[in-house]
Amino acid sequence: MGPRKNTVRRKQSEAETPIWKEALCGMELLLLHASPVCYGFGVPHGDNSAVIVIPGFLGSDRYLTQLYSWLERIGYRPYRSGIGLNVGCPNLLIRDHLNRTIDRALDETGSRVNIIGHSLGGVIARSLASQRADDVASIITLASPFRGTILHGTVLRAAEAVRKYILKEQGSKVMPDCYTARCTCDFLNHLRCEVPSSVLRTAIYTRDDGIADWRYCTSGDSAIDFEVPGTHIGLVFNASAYTVIAKRLAEAYSRRHYRCLDRPSNGAQPRNHAGNGSHASNGSYAGNGKHAGNGKNGCCPNPPHGCRQNEVQPQPKLVQLITRGT
Repeated sequence: MGPRKNTVRRKQSEAETPIWKEALCGMELLLLHASPVCYGFGVPHGDNSAVIVIPGFLGSDRYLTQLYSWLERIGYRPYRSGIGLNVGCPNLLIRDHLNRTIDRALDETGSRVNIIGHSLGGVIARSLASQRADDVASIITLASPFRGTILHGTVLRAAEAVRKYILKEQGSKVMPDCYTARCTCDFLNHLRCEVPSSVLRTAIYTRDDGIADWRYCTSGDSAIDFEVPGTHIGLVFNASAYTVIAKRLAEAYSRRHYRCLDRPSNGAQPRNHAGNGSHASNGSYAGNGKHAGNGKNGCCPNPPHGCRQNEVQPQPKLVQLITRGT
């Protein structure tokens, strides 16, 4: 039996959202700096695990600097996405950039990665989690309309302009319906599948979203969906969103099974890893001989001495207290 399909609308529709409220996003940044959360107080701290942050539509890694700095301050190892400006085909962004970023994070930390995505970045994060579930511990979406492209008309028109640019620049590398909900690329096919249960999911949204219809930024599961006050743009520096992020990352830490990166010292190819430098046609990432999944939470069915696969890690008391209450 294949993966269960997720409910995703195949049509794009215009949302009647209060886009003028997005002008208030600067207030969220001011309020963040006035909050103890900004300085790491009152939230659980991390274990130096990797957190990859993906920017939203028309955004780059630069506007996420505040979030990177805060993640580092509370004990995580943040990674920029490396995609540059988010105006390309998501399928190519995953293939040419994000897979490399994930591989680098796996190499440098030795454990499964966490992914935070803002807006379109969160939609990409969900597709990545389906494609590379063995490598992803958790995903957190911030105002991401992963259930359908229901956006303000201004944003839809901008997306159509980007679509024409992609078709002109990428040509035969993309499908004719690229950048629409009708596309049948790996990116959208995996987005339409349920994220595997091994990946902790979190959807943070605001009812005052001026860009996307907030109802399409939720999963419908109260254990996963978290409402905060704020704007679509401002969620990347929103104190309430940061509190949820810290708690959910701590919960991912408490349940994470560390991945064993079993590499022989003689330079031979690691055991149980496919590796011809290609992306497998079934949607799994074959990679470069390092990180191909085998349908389990780890890569070694018989871990060697010292491998931390499936090892239950001790939790700090603060993490225990907080995760029990979430």
